[in-house]
Amino acid sequence: MTVDRGVCDGPWHRRHGFAVDVMLAAGFVLLDTGLTLVGAAWWPEHPGPLAWVMLGAQALACASVAVRRTAPLAVVGVLGVFTLAVTLLISPAGVLTPAHRGNVWAPLATTLAAYGPLFYQRDRRTAYLALAAFTLVVMRPWAPSLTNMTVGLLRTAVGPLLALYFDTRRKLMQALVERAERAERERHLLAERARAEERARLAGEMHDVVTHRVSLMVLQAGALKVTSADEATRRAAEELRAAGCQALEELRDLVGILRTAPQGDRTPSVAGFADLVAESVAVGTPTELTEVGDPALASPVVGRTAYRVLREALTNVRKHAPGARVIVRVEYDNAQVRLTVRNTPPTGGPRSALAGTGSGLGIAHLRQRIELVHGTLHAGPCSDGGFSVEATLPAFVPTSEAAV
Repeated sequence: MTVDRGVCDGPWHRRHGFAVDVMLAAGFVLLDTGLTLVGAAWWPEHPGPLAWVMLGAQALACASVAVRRTAPLAVVGVLGVFTLAVTLLISPAGVLTPAHRGNVWAPLATTLAAYGPLFYQRDRRTAYLALAAFTLVVMRPWAPSLTNMTVGLLRTAVGPLLALYFDTRRKLMQALVERAERAERERHLLAERARAEERARLAGEMHDVVTHRVSLMVLQAGALKVTSADEATRRAAEELRAAGCQALEELRDLVGILRTAPQGDRTPSVAGFADLVAESVAVGTPTELTEVGDPALASPVVGRTAYRVLREALTNVRKHAPGARVIVRVEYDNAQVRLTVRNTPPTGGPRSALAGTGSGLGIAHLRQRIELVHGTLHAGPCSDGGFSVEATLPAFVPTSEAAV
C-alpha cells in the first residue's frame, strides 16, 4: 500500500517544510539537552568523558529530525540506535550510572520521529516494521517497568496516530476536491448536451417549417410550367422551381451542420483541399495540388465526399509510402468532379508505427460512400511502383440521396 503525498511534494512545500523541520530539530536539541543536564533523563551525577560523548551523540540524533520528511526511516534508525546504546551502557554494561534511575527515557525527539514513517514513507509495511522495532527499543522490555513501558509506548504511539489522522484528513480533502471538480465537469457536459439538443430541435423545426413552404412553391412552379401557354412564363416557372430545389438542398446541408457540428467546426468541402495539402507538406510529404475548373460547380455533398477521399489518400501515403511525392489533380465541370491522387514510389519501407493503425477498411468505406452518390473509385498500384487513387463524382447530388 502506498501513500499519495499529493500537494505535499511541491517545491514550495519542500522548502518550507525543510525550514520548519530545521527549527523543530534545533528546538528538540536544546530541549533534550537541557532536560538531560538537569537530571530528567539518563545524565549521571558525576559525568565523565563518556557521558559528554553520549550527550553530543544525543544532540546529533535529535538534529536528524531535520530530514524526517525525506528520510523518515533513517531518523527513526538513528534515534533508535542512540536510545538502545544508552540503555545498554546503563544496563547491563554499567559504564553509565544515572543520577535518577527512574528517569532513563528516550529523547523527546522520538515522538516526532515516529510520526514520519506513516506519513512520508511510501511503503506502509516497512513503516510498520520500523515503528514496531522502534517501540521495543523505547519501551525497554529487557528492563520491565510499568512506568517505563507505558511512557515508551506513548512516545512512539502518539506520532503514528497523528500521522494516520492527518493522512486520512488530507485524503478526505483531496477526495472532496476531486468530487467537486468532477461534478463541475459533469455540469458543464450536461449544459453542452442540453445546448446541442436544443440546437438540433430548433434545426428540425426550422427544417420542417421551411421545407414545407418551399416544397409547395416548387410544386406550384412545376405546375405553372406545365399548364402555362406563355413561353416566358414557363421559363420563369422553371427558374423558380430550380431555385427552390437548390434552396431545399442547401437547407438540408445547413440543418445537418446544426445537428452534428460543434461551434467552430469546419464543414469538409473542396475549399479545404489546400489546407489538406499544406498539412501534408508540413509533415514532410511533398504534395502538389492542381485544380482545373470552377470549384463552385461541386455541390456540398460532392465536396464533402471528395474531401474525405483526398484526406484518406494522403493519410495512406504518409503511412505506407514514406518519402514519396504526391500529385493531386482536381477537375471540375458541369457534369462531374474528377479527383486523382497519385504518389511516386516510396524511398523507404512502411512506417510500422503508422501502418499498423486504423482498421484497414479506409478505401472500402470510401468506395461505399462514393457509390451512394453514384460515383466511381479506382485505387491500385501504378506501373512505376507508385499508387493511384481516382474518384469520379457527379457534380450535382441531391442531399437526400447521400448518407454523408
